[in-house]
Amino acid sequence: MRYLATLWFWLVFLSTAPLCTAIGALIWLVTWPFDRNRNALHAFVCGWCHVLYLSWPGWRVRIEGREHLPPGPSVLVANHQSASDILASMGLNHPFKFIAKEAVFRTPCVGWLMQWMEYVPVKRGHPQAMERMLEDCRGWLRRGVAVFIYPEGTYARTREPLPFKRGAFQLAIAEQVPVVPVVIEGTTDVIAGDGPLMGASARVRVRVLPPVPVQALGEDPVELAGRVRDMHIEALGLTAAKQGESPEQRVA
Repeated sequence: MRYLATLWFWLVFLSTAPLCTAIGALIWLVTWPFDRNRNALHAFVCGWCHVLYLSWPGWRVRIEGREHLPPGPSVLVANHQSASDILASMGLNHPFKFIAKEAVFRTPCVGWLMQWMEYVPVKRGHPQAMERMLEDCRGWLRRGVAVFIYPEGTYARTREPLPFKRGAFQLAIAEQVPVVPVVIEGTTDVIAGDGPLMGASARVRVRVLPPVPVQALGEDPVELAGRVRDMHIEALGLTAAKQGESPEQRVA
């Protein structure tokens, strides 16, 4: 069944990607003069991603806590275990800019859509590229648009989140915008890491936790990162796993 689920997903993806890219290009052209944040195109792509997730009958996605998504600028931070986390996150259907690996922006169809939506590329391991990414994020926040970051920087191999990198939290403190924890579960049953095979059955849950308001951010991004990671761990039912952790184990 795993082979069948994998084959079916790629058939659906490859058959819909060219059409969705063409429709996306039309949306971009028509809305360009008055939709400078590309919200219409983003909403369309969110819908496509949700259809991809529902394409296999064994996969189900539940979105909870949308009421916690604040209007205006914020930094959304989510745990990261699977390539399918992105599809699951798009189910929020909230206007935000994803931060994603630079290489993804060079892929046909998906990469083109990401460029048209003006998502933010990042090249890991290059300090100048990281600073450029943060500057792009600052620009979007100042325009009133949320940004979506996976602060672990890579896939966790267990349910427990890896140490959070501090960049997202430096950004929130500097721009004085709320941090919104997003907890993702079950995506490793769709695909573990980058795959290649997909699971035949998965129950995915995406939960938006109450945001950390501006007045509670503090001034220390390391402390804030550890605090938000603890919120993820508690929401995942892994409270015991964090007992005795040093600050170095919580924040990279």
